[in-house]
Formats: sequence, C-alpha cells, structure tokens
Amino acid sequence: MNEPVCLMMIVPRPLRDDLLDYISEQNDLLFGFTAFDAAGHGSTIRLRTPAEQVKGHADQTMAQIVLPRASAEELIERMRTSFAGTRLVFWMLPVLQFGAIE
Repeated sequence: MNEPVCLMMIVPRPLRDDLLDYISEQNDLLFGFTAFDAAGHGSTIRLRTPAEQVKGHADQTMAQIVLPRASAEELIERMRTSFAGTRLVFWMLPVLQFGAIE
C-alpha cells in the first residue's frame, strides 16, 4: 500500500491558485509537486469563456505529485470535501522508480 504512485490532477485555470495553495499546505502527505498549464479537449470539457470557445479548448492547470499510495488516497479524500463541485479530475499511476541524480 505504500508503493510510490504519481497522482495527477486537473482543474479549470481559475482554480489554479486554490489547487496549488491547497496542495502546498498538505505537508504531512507530500514534499513537493510540479504544476503546469494544460489545454482540455473533448466532448465533456466546458469551454467557459469566449476565448476558450474560439481556441477550441479549455484553459486548465495540471499538478503531478509522486508520493506513497496511502498518502495519495488520503489527499484525494481530503480534496473530495475541499474541491466538491469543481470538476477536479484526477488519476493515479504506479511509479517504477523515483529519485534524483545528484
């Protein structure tokens, strides 16, 4: 249950700061993460602004975190309350190796 996983989350761009601030506060579960801009495509994606409608994609933010699976599951449970109704999308993948080259 403590094997490493990569937890990935996507939120609409207006929720970027809320998501990144929230993740940053979870010091008991993780040590760091990576965030970047993303473009959402597909029939279930909401194009919220005229600019998104013209571009044909939704402006989104994606965050990736490598952490133990139990910590990832706890983070998801916490976020179910804090991000209810936001359409936050997440998925988890196994990590075969994780480290840093010094």
